[in-house]
Formats: sequence, C-alpha cells, structure tokens
Amino acid sequence: MIEPTRSTIIGRGAEDGRRLFDTWFDELTSTSDQKRQAAYVFVMGSLTEVLRAFDMPVVFPEINSLQTAVKKAAAEYLNEAEDHGFSPDVCGYVKADYALQLRGGEHPRGRIPPPAVAVLTNACNTYLKWAEIWERLYGTPVITIDVPGSRSGARPERAAVRGFARDRRYVEQQLRELIVQLEGITGRRFDVDRLRETMEHTNAMGRAYRAVLAENRDTPAVFDAVLEGTTYLGVANALRGSAAGTAYFTDLLEEMRLRRTLGLGPVGRPPAEKHRLIFVGVPCYPIFSRFTRLFSDWGGIFVSSTYLWFASGGLNLDYEYDLADPIASLAEGLLLGVRSAVDSMLFHDRTLVRAIDEYGADGVVYHPVKSCRTVSTGLADSRRSVLAQRDVLALYIESDIMDQRVVSEAQLKNRIDAFFEGLDSRKLRAAAAPAVTV
Repeated sequence: MIEPTRSTIIGRGAEDGRRLFDTWFDELTSTSDQKRQAAYVFVMGSLTEVLRAFDMPVVFPEINSLQTAVKKAAAEYLNEAEDHGFSPDVCGYVKADYALQLRGGEHPRGRIPPPAVAVLTNACNTYLKWAEIWERLYGTPVITIDVPGSRSGARPERAAVRGFARDRRYVEQQLRELIVQLEGITGRRFDVDRLRETMEHTNAMGRAYRAVLAENRDTPAVFDAVLEGTTYLGVANALRGSAAGTAYFTDLLEEMRLRRTLGLGPVGRPPAEKHRLIFVGVPCYPIFSRFTRLFSDWGGIFVSSTYLWFASGGLNLDYEYDLADPIASLAEGLLLGVRSAVDSMLFHDRTLVRAIDEYGADGVVYHPVKSCRTVSTGLADSRRSVLAQRDVLALYIESDIMDQRVVSEAQLKNRIDAFFEGLDSRKLRAAAAPAVTV
C-alpha cells in the first residue's frame, strides 16, 4: 500500500511550488491589468500579514529580479538599466527592477503592477535607496520601519535582554502608525481579526518550515537546501500568512517525512550523499541548475543554507505570534526576525559553527557575489573564524546572482573539483588512520 502514497506525495513539493508561483504571477498580472493597488515589500521584514489584512497583493521586487535571471532574461534588464546610467557595480536586483518599471512592469512570467505603497525595514541599506527609485518614478509613499539592531552577543535576542522591551515598544508604535497610513492609502478600515487570521497562518507555516529544515539533521539529507530549498523559500515569502502557504508547508513536511521513511534523498531519488555541506550566501541564478550540479555530481549535498535563515522572514526562528495581543506580538516577531536576518548575514560565524554541529556538516561553501555587498561582507573573516573552531574544509568561490558576465563556469568548476578532491582525500586518510586507544 506504500506505492500509491509514494506516487502522489513524492515530488509534490516541487510541482506545487511551480504551480503556486505561476498562480501568484497570474494574480499580479491581473492586478496590473485591472489597475488595482499593490504593495511593494522585501523578504527581510515584509510585514505581509498587515498588508493581507487590507487585502493588498504583495510584490517582492527581489523575487521578480531573480526570476529574470532564472528565466535567462536578466542581461536585457541589466543592460537597459546601465544604458540609463546605473553602474555595473550596483545591485543587479535593483537594476533589473528599474528596467522592469521602465517597461511598464513587463516580466518573463507576467506583468508586475506599479507600487501603490512601499513598506520596508532597514534590514538592508539597499532597500532604502531602492524605494527612492519608486518614489521618483511614481510618487509612491514609502514607509520605513526602523528596527533596532542587536544589542548583545545573544542569538537571537529575547525579552530577557536589557532594552528588548523598549525596542519592541518602539517598533510597535511604528506599526500602529503604518496601519493608520494604510487606512488612508487603501480607503479601508483596519480589521484586527483579519490580521489575526493571517498571523495564525504564519504561525502554522513557521512550524512546518522549521520541521522541514530539521529533517536534514539526520543522515542522509532528504532535500538539497540550495536546489530545492530555494523553491521552498520563494513560497514561504510569496504566500506568507495565507491558507495556500500553510497547506503547502504542511504537505511538504509530509513529503519530507515520507522520503525519510522510504530511504529517499533530494528530489525523491535514492540518496547519493557523500559530503554534507552548508551554503553561505545566495545562489548563482544565471546558471542555477548547472551551478548545483557542480556539487551534486561529486555527491555534495547542501544540508543547510544561510539563505534559508536570513531570507525566511524569521520563519526559521522558534517564535510564534501571540494572537491575543497581535500588534505587540507582530512587533516582537519583526524585531527578532530582522535582527536574526542581519546577524545571519553579517555575523554568521557563530551560527555556522552551531549549524555544523547540528547538521554534521563536513564542508562549508562561501559564495560572495558582485551584486550584493550586504551578504558578501566579511565572508573571508567568517571563514577564518569558523575554521579556527571546527575541523571542516571550506570553499570560497565568487560569481553573481544576476550578471552572467562575471560568472566563469570553468573557473568555478576547477575550484569546486579541487574542493571535493580534498574532501575525498581527507576521508580516505581518516579511514586509513590507525584507531587511537586510550
């Protein structure tokens, strides 16, 4: 009786992810065609729960931009923005979005509506300058929530840390002001019960999301955190706070547990795991499939990724909203999520050491990119710190998330092949070493 269950569940996460993303882009196209209002947000601190309470479709410019790279169309958008004066060094996401706006929202997967409002945090310095472009193009109201950074070495900071309650109240007051502004922009009254409903969905999504990540702590891994995890991350952001998102992650957890029961690995195939790796940074989207095969061909499986932490909107954290006090709880969740995201990007050495232990990793792959200095800053220093604390091998490769002009596949392959030869040699030496008796 296992086969019928297996045939309907294995592979469902990938298939449903593609279907949900198609539907999401169709809805954005419909919003654009009908000239309805849409809100622009970013993955770190999206506040989607509040916007869904006003029934506003949410647009994630980061996701739109990376999708132009996945669809092999990024070069057109980047060139168009650079023809308008943007430097090649400017974030590729920003340039692709700028060209998209010049094209009236034209996108390889549909048509993106212009922003009626932009809601952002200070999680990334580029967010602030990016939103100024929409302000200049459309006169879009830009509402920025100032989230105080970490004040101690505790990761993540909790209520017991001095000053946390004050910081939470500071964020809460800004959220109350945001709600008043959204009432003016949409012409609708705020419905706190609708907010509770979206937050309840986020709570359920978060529980399933964390359980999925935890499945890879056992050996062998049941999914690849880069090849498959990137799809999961996209759904987590685009459908956050929705019934469809909750159903997706509930089903995904069921699939992961069935893979474990059936002894299957990534993409539902028999496991070919030889090396357990952690990925640091954002994938190389212009050659996404070939990039991941450079590792999987050697039996390298990404059991975890910092991308699944800092870009998950805090879903990776063991935190759930208190629906009895929704706005205060939303403020606390935003504070914890943004702080964790920033710390995961800028001070990831301690988190990486913990992840190496939890996931039994034997290698760490650092991937700094030209487009994003925020996620690339300090990676070399982080590598030194991690290698001083744990006996693992580390690979440091550079390319980009959008711009294929700076991606050298031959050079990447040479470096990656050498890395795996080192891992193989290391394991052979360990196996041949005489046992130490005490």
